[in-house]
Amino acid sequence: MMVAVGLAVWGAVVSCGGAEERQSTAMPNVVIILADDMGYGDVGCLNPDAKVSTPHLDRLAAEGMVFTDAHTPSAVCTPTRYGLLTGRYAWRTRLQGGVLWVWDRPLIEPGRLTLPRLLKRHGYATACIGKWHLGWEWPTDDGSRINDSVPDGVMARRKRILFGKKVDFTKKLGGGPLAAGFDHYFGDDVPNFPPYCFIEDDHVTQLPTSWKPDSMFGFPGPMVPGWRLSRVMPALTRHAVEYIRRARSPFFLYLALTAPHTPIAPAAPFCGSSRAGAYGDYVQEVDWAVGQVMQALVERGLDRNTLVVFTSDNGSPGRDGTGMDGPLNSVLRYGHHPSYIFRGIKSDIWEGGHHVPFLARWPGHIPAGKKSDEVICLTDMMATCAALVGDTLPAGAGEDSYNLLPLFLGHPHEEPLREAIVHHSIDGSFSIRKGSWKLELCPGSGGWSLPNRKALKEGLPEIQLYDLSNDIEERINVASLHPEVVEELSQLLEKYIREGRSTPGPPRENDMEPDAFKWIHNNSDHE
Repeated sequence: MMVAVGLAVWGAVVSCGGAEERQSTAMPNVVIILADDMGYGDVGCLNPDAKVSTPHLDRLAAEGMVFTDAHTPSAVCTPTRYGLLTGRYAWRTRLQGGVLWVWDRPLIEPGRLTLPRLLKRHGYATACIGKWHLGWEWPTDDGSRINDSVPDGVMARRKRILFGKKVDFTKKLGGGPLAAGFDHYFGDDVPNFPPYCFIEDDHVTQLPTSWKPDSMFGFPGPMVPGWRLSRVMPALTRHAVEYIRRARSPFFLYLALTAPHTPIAPAAPFCGSSRAGAYGDYVQEVDWAVGQVMQALVERGLDRNTLVVFTSDNGSPGRDGTGMDGPLNSVLRYGHHPSYIFRGIKSDIWEGGHHVPFLARWPGHIPAGKKSDEVICLTDMMATCAALVGDTLPAGAGEDSYNLLPLFLGHPHEEPLREAIVHHSIDGSFSIRKGSWKLELCPGSGGWSLPNRKALKEGLPEIQLYDLSNDIEERINVASLHPEVVEELSQLLEKYIREGRSTPGPPRENDMEPDAFKWIHNNSDHE
């Protein structure tokens, strides 16, 4: 089976050209693997009760460092990807909640310093492979754009379906990964959105001349004849492997996998391989993909001179894969808990929405088998990569990014790296965490969890305060017992919003005023 092959080769000794490759560059290669909707409890070594097998991820953890308190900047997809590539919270942009929808325009501002642009300044080749979901400039036969009549992130289903019929796929696609600083792109943009085809650089690889049948999972739209959802993950993995084999060093590879997000479509060799249904099978395909990447690095002799980071874009919704989908938390029937011990799921302000796995491996630099309980965020990769190449971020970049390199290298430190971290849910609700205190400014979860809808209906209090040091499950709201903490954290969040950044530096402008700013001003007495 493919899993076994990947594991065996990763351990092989490479005799042809390995030493020369290792010595050919002083700068380390950087590989960031971003799973899609994969929870903390989906990694075997992080969850002793997991009903999935993840030998490659377990090995990555054993040979590197596990961060037990890592977070995404948002509990959903698009804003997290923006934050990872820019080092800036996406709630500072025009996208105040949710994600970009079908045919939406690019979210990354022209001219903004991004992770690939930063590394290209230092001679890196850069590639994005997989899910983009940050918008494009889709060419049309009449020159129109969907956002001429539909705001970003608003469903408007009928208008978007009609718009898909006038996109001209014979023309260059603008505003995508190449416009954000990548030299190369290969992927399918979003697996459950049209167009159902692969895009290479700024053109489709095959014209989507068919229309997605109603029987196939996903939003209606143009499709390549014979498109199969189960072929996406293997194709992305193969392309990543080929890129590693031919790329000049140093290189930066951002591999944004499409699993285990819906459509939950594991390839045939993985079907029935786990004890957690189709969802678990898809998680195990993610693990296989990681093994294939590591194998390619070993074959080229680059595994010891490459920083590999594995993480996820948000928590898991826990769907079991029925019909490539399934109800929220339906995978729990197998006794598998993607959110581990955390409350909530993808989209929530609770920990299950944004507390994710984060593994980092760089032999000879990152000590093997270590754990860090430091609070970190995916936005921190921007400042970390700047430090990695001996650079510093300019004042107008990486406004919410902290340098993780001292943590990676095991350097001792007394003070926390971050003063605080801001969390954001699907409906635009805010939370701020400082130390063990977590203040949530919303009723319920601010996301998909059923208790959230109940809280909205019953009008429960909007202020929630939890002490995560003894209540990691966020069950005991202690806001009334600690008004001074509520006040402190509310003021800190207001400062981060007002100054346009959460890192030291000159104030910056947000693209628009976040809703939390209005909430704080309207509730300044915190009663």
